[in-house]
Amino acid sequence: MESFTEAWSLICDYCKSHITEVAYTTWISRIEPVNLDFAKGVALLQAPNEFHRQTLNRCYTTLLNDAFSEIFGAGIQVQICVPDEVASSEKQEDTSDKNDDYEYTFDTYIVGPSNKFAHAASMAVATKPATLYNPLFIYGNSGLGKTHLLYAICNEIARTHPEMNIIYIKGDEFTNELIEAIRRGTTAEFHQRYRKADVFLVDDIQFIAGKESTQEEFFHTFNTLYEAKKQIVLTSDRPPKDIATLEERLLTRFEWGLTADIQPPDFETRIAIIKRKAELLGIDVPNTVVEYIANRLKNNIRQLEGTVKKLKAYYLLNGDAPSLTTAQMAVSDIINNDQPVPVTVEKIIEEVARTFGSTPEDIRSSKRSANISNARQVAMYIVREITQMPMTAIGEEFGGRDHSTVVYAIQQVEKSMARDPKIKATVEDIVKNIRDR
Repeated sequence: MESFTEAWSLICDYCKSHITEVAYTTWISRIEPVNLDFAKGVALLQAPNEFHRQTLNRCYTTLLNDAFSEIFGAGIQVQICVPDEVASSEKQEDTSDKNDDYEYTFDTYIVGPSNKFAHAASMAVATKPATLYNPLFIYGNSGLGKTHLLYAICNEIARTHPEMNIIYIKGDEFTNELIEAIRRGTTAEFHQRYRKADVFLVDDIQFIAGKESTQEEFFHTFNTLYEAKKQIVLTSDRPPKDIATLEERLLTRFEWGLTADIQPPDFETRIAIIKRKAELLGIDVPNTVVEYIANRLKNNIRQLEGTVKKLKAYYLLNGDAPSLTTAQMAVSDIINNDQPVPVTVEKIIEEVARTFGSTPEDIRSSKRSANISNARQVAMYIVREITQMPMTAIGEEFGGRDHSTVVYAIQQVEKSMARDPKIKATVEDIVKNIRDR
């Protein structure tokens, strides 16, 4: 159906805001929407080849399912096919705009009292990179526009200085790439990639906290770029001093330049955000509907924009013009989707592995090196702390270990946390990172 092809651009927008530009261009932008069957709860997407499909299934299924839930509500599951599996008569012409970077410019960023300072600082950095504020550190709660400002800086510098090498990455992806480089023996190439940047932007820098190897690598990367007078921009959900397990030498460097915070938008700014988003999406939203949304969603710009996207999706798929009824449905979906996602054991083990420079496979294995044993014990402790699973069930998740092993591990971590503030801070940071994802 043609409306699904149009609505696909909303899914692309969501994906763009959650992964790097390179990852989006390589894997998501080459997907074609085929069919959306609400009755069966299936969204059929086409990958260009089998290898591409396997990569999507392995690495991006969760992202795509989350995107469909965000736009259409819960109950839609993604299925990936390849060209041979889809009759030509069922294919759709791909008319979606895959270059919606207009969404992430300074022109589309609504400025109000809550973000005026951060916006001005970002504009200054984009106008004169590495001249005024270096590094620029922007912090604020999730969904307030930090990533938008990073993309706006990228787009403005790319427009005015096309010769510059601009690199954007998320903090946890920096850690993952480093672990992979160490595993493959390609750390020299890793160094080359990041230390040759003219503009280096890191989103959610708090995710490198507590990870010794990552902080060591980031320290040297930061120094190399700073000394070469290259622009560095960082974002976080909290100011540097509140990142508990951030090394002192990094804390000091993060505060060398300018620190700017973003607060939740006031009512007038929320109204402006909703109207601007509706204008960009080409839909007419009555003032009563705009005010209803602004009064219900007060602390998150992403939710405001997500609601307008849902109104557009309702119109494309069902022909429902924006009204108080559709707005109530959209806001309800947003609020329900915003509830904390149940934390899985896999997520916990992955985060612990990143922190300790290990792998989930090592943590579940019988390996007994000190680092892996410590990581395993911390993982068991956090699984118990967050999920409250029975000890026997936790043991099963860690390679079929006896419940007494789990009890011992938890006791050891509790003792370590009681006597060593650094270990306590590390565990607390891991828990916060897991819950904030």
